[in-house]
Amino acid sequence: MIRRRGTLFVVSAPSGAGKTTLCREMRLRLHDLAYSVSVTTRAPRSGEIDGSDFRFVHEREFRAMLDGGEMAEWATVHGNLYGTPAAPLEAALRDGRDVLLDIDTQGAAQLRVRYPEAVLVFIVAPSMAELEQRLRERRSDRESEIGRRLQRAREEIALWRRYDYLIVNRDVKEAMEQLESIIQAERCRVARLALNFPDLEVPN
Repeated sequence: MIRRRGTLFVVSAPSGAGKTTLCREMRLRLHDLAYSVSVTTRAPRSGEIDGSDFRFVHEREFRAMLDGGEMAEWATVHGNLYGTPAAPLEAALRDGRDVLLDIDTQGAAQLRVRYPEAVLVFIVAPSMAELEQRLRERRSDRESEIGRRLQRAREEIALWRRYDYLIVNRDVKEAMEQLESIIQAERCRVARLALNFPDLEVPN
């Protein structure tokens, strides 16, 4: 039996653009899509579940994982450490499962080098004014933190050309449909099928 290698889908966005919501909903919509839980040193936000949204660890534990070569990528974002454990990611791809990652631009750049065949998707809000409004509506950050996140957003948005796809998140339902379309189209891409099944014969 021929088994395909899974495809890695990497979703990035400025804070507040909606990537976490889109990735969470996509996992519910496509049940065969694996999701890699990132490790972070930041404190959980209201409603976040350890081991589901993130794996929350102390900085000492995170540094030990780095020293042990356990991370496929990692970055410092807004003063906190984030990373993706390599072992479960590799296991899912070997088993032929497509994997969805919610990763910042620093991590996405690292994954592009490590997995050149990965599909990178960038999510943006319709405008900076809309992004600022969304950040304020969360009511989880101080004024100084909101300012830092907006400055970081401008820096991240400047990198959008490094991605394969761009989604403007004006409406969550529409953005969801676009993200699902990207995943389904990539699963049917001839070049990807040829990579997985070089001897595949298409019936007449």
